[in-house]
Amino acid sequence: MTLNQFLVALRARWLTALSVMLVVIALVVAVSLQLPRQYTAGAAVVLDVKSPDPIAGVVLPGMSMSGYMATQVDVLRSERVALAAIREQRLDERQPLRDQWQEDTGGRGEFNAWLSERILQRLEAKPARDSNVIAVAYTSPDPAFSAAMANAFVKAYIDTTLDLRTEPAKRYSSFFDDRAAQLRDSLEKAQAKLSAYQQQNGIVASDERLDVENSRLSELSTQLVMLQALAEESRSRNSEAGANGDRLQEVLNNPMLANLTTELARQEATLSQLTSRLGDKHPQVEELRANIAQMRARLATDTRRVAGSLTVNNSVNQSRLVQVRAALEEQRAKLLKLRGLRDEAQVLVRDVENAQRAYDAVVARANQTGIESEMTQTNVSVLKRASPPVVPSSPRLLLNTAIAVALGLLLGLGAALARELADKRLRSEDDVLGVLRQPLIGVLPVRARVPLLGRSRARLQRLRILGARSALAR
Repeated sequence: MTLNQFLVALRARWLTALSVMLVVIALVVAVSLQLPRQYTAGAAVVLDVKSPDPIAGVVLPGMSMSGYMATQVDVLRSERVALAAIREQRLDERQPLRDQWQEDTGGRGEFNAWLSERILQRLEAKPARDSNVIAVAYTSPDPAFSAAMANAFVKAYIDTTLDLRTEPAKRYSSFFDDRAAQLRDSLEKAQAKLSAYQQQNGIVASDERLDVENSRLSELSTQLVMLQALAEESRSRNSEAGANGDRLQEVLNNPMLANLTTELARQEATLSQLTSRLGDKHPQVEELRANIAQMRARLATDTRRVAGSLTVNNSVNQSRLVQVRAALEEQRAKLLKLRGLRDEAQVLVRDVENAQRAYDAVVARANQTGIESEMTQTNVSVLKRASPPVVPSSPRLLLNTAIAVALGLLLGLGAALARELADKRLRSEDDVLGVLRQPLIGVLPVRARVPLLGRSRARLQRLRILGARSALAR
């Protein structure tokens, strides 16, 4: 069927289309007027996802996730929030609701679960586009109840978000308190062990005893070097004294030996003169020779005594060298032992410091979680509180009427088309060519309608098609 044929048929069947459309509109309006009125109360909350955490001082990483708003909507529509709203409105105490639960389920299951499921069916929560606002709407036949339930859901949602944040902090706070007690015991044990070690070995980790002992060792090392040089010198001079004692510097520089040597030389010169003048047997010569012999004996004795002093000095130096070397070894051993004790003490000190740092860190974290567990602030704020609506949200008479008009128009067109297909008429040139499959001889002009006082029952035919009768006769 072409568009022209459809329009011609619709023109002929317009009464059918109009009747169907009016019937549909009347039915929809009647049903809309019979439906119970429903009232929708709306509230709104806003989520602050950019402000830093008041305790940690940083923005929580979960706040930047794209699914955060969807998660919050799921939380708002959760059974936990619904049960909190039910307790807020004391719906679980209403006997009619319990009777209805008994009738629907026969007493099977939990009443609160059944009631929360029915309540959530009337709740609508959706986030606004490109914003952090969540719109909350509740629908019921009572406008005041709708507003109360919407506000109850908002309050329950805020309390639930706060509980979801503080519950982990409470668990962590208990854990950190137990851990802090264990670390405090460990710290006390480490400190007691360090104190016992210091008292037992007579050292303090922070004293200057090691520096004093190091200075003493350095002094002994310097003395040892000096005594080694002095002992080597005295040993060499002692050896030289055994071979050439009269040539020693000490002998030559000794005033008494120098006087004796000078006097001996003078006596020997006098002896030589007397011998040449008086002869060897002269009493003066004999006496002078005896004096010279005594003087030489005294000089030899004094020389040996001076040389002997070098031997004693060498012995003293060697003895001092041995003593200083022994003192040096003893000081070195003492210093090594002291260093070993200090190293062990440092290990104990580090144990105490590590235990102290661990304890301080756990105590700080315990204090933080303790504060978080007692928080009463959340990142959700009420943007709009629900108020009892004046106009019902359903049924929407104007909207339903507009839909009925569109639906009735479609159904009317369909009904007109169905009647035309069931009772086919020849209404145009295309019908003759398409249905009768005969050539078209001609078309009579439309006869003008005769003006009458009233409308004629018979409708004037607008088109008369020649050849139709002969075609039907065949």
